[in-house]
Amino acid sequence: MNAYELTVPVFTRLLGNLEALLDKGAAHAEAKKFDPAVLVQARLAPDMFPLVKQVQIAADYAKGGVARLTGAEPPKWEDTESSLADLKARIARTRDFVEAHAPEQFAGALERRIEIKIGGQPVAISGLDYLNRLVLPSFYFHLVTAYDILRHNGVDIGKRDYLGPLP
Repeated sequence: MNAYELTVPVFTRLLGNLEALLDKGAAHAEAKKFDPAVLVQARLAPDMFPLVKQVQIAADYAKGGVARLTGAEPPKWEDTESSLADLKARIARTRDFVEAHAPEQFAGALERRIEIKIGGQPVAISGLDYLNRLVLPSFYFHLVTAYDILRHNGVDIGKRDYLGPLP
């Protein structure tokens, strides 16, 4: 496996699944006759981020991970989404960014030194550690939390919706 295989196909597929989850959320809101903005601001606990922030952060880890592993600075996007449609647009933009990277752009990615700030403190780690210890776990965490918020709010989704179609 290489950094390309561990990022681009994974992010592309799971971001697509997240779009489908948001579609099911919108359909649920329509069927139950409530404003879908309720879902956008829903959270699992008072001290947790709402759905909107969970989706934004998952997208940020995907684009940031790909950018840094290919030696680039991640694009900065404002967090202005306020509807399920806005969130789907952010996911689509993220997928487009991720898919624009070719395998050869990841040459040396796992050995590359990645410099980031964690808790305001600069940290330098290998691309492999960056991917395995920060990017992938954080991406999955926020993706699953978005799923959980929708499920907690009655959206009829299950593990298959999270995983998407399997070969």
